[in-house]
Amino acid sequence: MRAETISTAERDALASVPTGLYIDGRWVETSATMPVHDPATGATLLEVADASPDDGLAALAAAARAQAGWAATPPRERADLLMRAHRTMLDETERLALIMTMEMGKPLTEARGEVSYAAEFFRWFAEEAVRSDGGYLPAPGGGARFLVAKQPVGPSLLITPWNFPMAMGTRKIGPALAAGCTCVIKPAEQTPLSMLALADILDRVGVPPGVVDVVTTTDPGAVMTPLILDSRSRKLSFTGSTAVGKHLLEQCARTVMRTSMELGGNAPFIVFDDADLDEAVEGALAAKMRNVGQACTAANRIFAQRGIAGEFADRLAARMAALPMGRGTEAGVVVGPLIDADAVAKVERLVTDAVGRGASVRIGGVAADGPGHFYPATVLTDVPDDAELCHTEIFGPVAAILPFDTEAEVIARANDTPYGLVGYVFTENLRRGLRVCEALETGMVGLNQGVVSNPAAPFGGVKESGLGREGGLIGIDEFLETKYIGVRL
Repeated sequence: MRAETISTAERDALASVPTGLYIDGRWVETSATMPVHDPATGATLLEVADASPDDGLAALAAAARAQAGWAATPPRERADLLMRAHRTMLDETERLALIMTMEMGKPLTEARGEVSYAAEFFRWFAEEAVRSDGGYLPAPGGGARFLVAKQPVGPSLLITPWNFPMAMGTRKIGPALAAGCTCVIKPAEQTPLSMLALADILDRVGVPPGVVDVVTTTDPGAVMTPLILDSRSRKLSFTGSTAVGKHLLEQCARTVMRTSMELGGNAPFIVFDDADLDEAVEGALAAKMRNVGQACTAANRIFAQRGIAGEFADRLAARMAALPMGRGTEAGVVVGPLIDADAVAKVERLVTDAVGRGASVRIGGVAADGPGHFYPATVLTDVPDDAELCHTEIFGPVAAILPFDTEAEVIARANDTPYGLVGYVFTENLRRGLRVCEALETGMVGLNQGVVSNPAAPFGGVKESGLGREGGLIGIDEFLETKYIGVRL
């Protein structure tokens, strides 16, 4: 895992990224800057602006000034801007993917896929922008009519994570702009470049000044708290940990701000003894190894029915052992680096704890030497329910396999968690599949598939995995208020 000399393509991609804050349609430099590191080498890629609380308030002021004009912009015009952004992103896929891989680490193949996925949110919500419906109803008692209108919530605060630095941005910006809301976006400190590149695209396609504002900072609490407590902010959409989400909800309660929360997960992946094992292994690879396991939708606990648990583990271990590890820009790499040293340390701690409680290491289990934050694909078998990794997100390339005997047992064990984002079920029995899907306490379920995310589908969880939904037909509603107007005839 030696550090590599940066290529011409990488240098050109980095040179294309603005490094200032994007406020009121202008790029603003700051006296303080923050480094962005390549997790595969530890090298500094760029220094970008490090916002102060005053910078954050300036961004909110710009969004508040632009709100009335943007809300009055015809939906078709808003849709056309989003469609232009969609096309531009696709035209610039290679550049955007390379930026993402350098700052986040995911293999280029996955980064290209994320650019396409991210762009699709702009297209989807461009189509939804012109379809916000209301209503006209007669009063049950006669003599009046009920008019129902949808109006933009107002200036929105969008906080995005590092693991999908572009898609989590468009999944929030798309519906906000389609609904007629302006926004202030704070990307994760580890991965600001993707959002800055995205803001540049929105600027180039003609999004008016103040409609989208971006603040990058090493002190999100100091910068964002004043914005959350400011009455001009009317919506917060956050993707991140449950602990931080709970803290933000407490702050939002002070002004009764609308919130959307996409928080942590502890996804059960259930393989019954009648499943197609080839499909189940492919599904487990997709659900576990996407983004090197650094996804809230990642399979966290893999339950395999006892009769097939051994064969399933053998097949999965063989596939995972063959996955090449390295810098994401290298051809053929599947297992890139984790985001930072803390992430590696967490995975090491979880694996050590599981083995200490009786789990067996089938492959992997030892962090890689050398520069960069690498941990190999790992398979653990006979993992006990009291292992720490069964109760917290692993966020790494560790497949923890737990045997089970009966349907009722695995449902109870799968639901024995405060989280409820997504689950996965593999079975050839349709009745059992539907029974288990309905019994799982999750907002989403993949039945015989290991990937559920789609811009056209509602994404979100229950219990401590969040509030609200992103994407799908209802995603735009998170940024709309419903107004009832009573008319006396």
